[in-house]
Amino acid sequence: MTHRLTDLAAGLPASVPFVGPEAQERARGAPFAARLGANESPFGPSPRAIAAIEAAAAEAWMYGDPECHDLRHALAAHHAVPPEAIVTGEGIDGLLGFLVRLLVAPGDAVVTSAGAYPTFNYHVAGFGGVIHAVPYDGDHEDPDALAARAAEVDAKLVYLANPDNPMGSHHDAGRIARMLDALPDGTLLCLDEAYADLAPAAAIPPLDPSDGRVIRMRTFSKAHGLAGLRVGYAIGHPELIRAFEKVRNHFGLGRVAQAGALGALSDPDWLLEVQARVAQSRDRLAAIATANGLTPLPSATNFVTMDCGRDGAFARRVMAGLIERGIFVRMPGVAPLDRCIRVSCGTQADMDAFGAALPPALDAANS
Repeated sequence: MTHRLTDLAAGLPASVPFVGPEAQERARGAPFAARLGANESPFGPSPRAIAAIEAAAAEAWMYGDPECHDLRHALAAHHAVPPEAIVTGEGIDGLLGFLVRLLVAPGDAVVTSAGAYPTFNYHVAGFGGVIHAVPYDGDHEDPDALAARAAEVDAKLVYLANPDNPMGSHHDAGRIARMLDALPDGTLLCLDEAYADLAPAAAIPPLDPSDGRVIRMRTFSKAHGLAGLRVGYAIGHPELIRAFEKVRNHFGLGRVAQAGALGALSDPDWLLEVQARVAQSRDRLAAIATANGLTPLPSATNFVTMDCGRDGAFARRVMAGLIERGIFVRMPGVAPLDRCIRVSCGTQADMDAFGAALPPALDAANS
């Protein structure tokens, strides 16, 4: 072997934070009847977004604007913040990697919740940071415990998702404000708001890019239905946003993706339609869960987490039974959250398929 990995890379396990549904379909030798595990939006993108994508397809021979000028300025107008406070990237996942690269050196302390979004941990490990995880408080991430641990370990970075994945819970804006006040000097809060478009208004603090204690992450992958294009953005203090120019992939966001996101942003009526469909689907999922003896947790997202009432081993059997019957779902990976399965919202046909598959999956898990 002639390649020489760094000591850090050589010591890391080869891992994939999420096994994709495509890999699972290949393994099982059949497609899924309902794709309800990745929190995508089967309601699709806005018709305006689709038209913009189709128009841009003929220009796909050109690189996208490396400054994402039009998209950043449209987002700035949408959120009433300066364009200098916004950076775009390849979904929140890509932006998390850039943020960790900017802030976390080998040995630096980073705080998150045990069971929270694993891709963040993946990036921290990849740059040699040390994760300090605090438990959830019931079905919620614990802002007070996160801030306290940050002070104990002198953390450079704290990660909190609000609304939360994988539990679907949320905190109100006042709780987030109190957490910020409790953070020690020199600690940045990464506030992952992937589900902000689907959350109650009271859950989302006002945007204030002059506050250097927090960076806010948003995406077009959920309510806007553009998961396949990988368009995310962050809102933060302009000084921090400028620092992304040191490390980001300047050609990472292609021309078609930028056009699709601009089209989606121009269609607020479609967003309202999707929000209504998600609410209906959440209600249907909750009813299916209850009818089958599971407990649906309150959700501020486009999925419903269902407490299976027993331990992680039982929930894994339920998930396996659903996958065997053609229903792609996921579940939290850390106890005690792993007593649950997580089911994305979907179309009427998706709900019917899930409702038909859950009873035999539960029977198989019980037997």
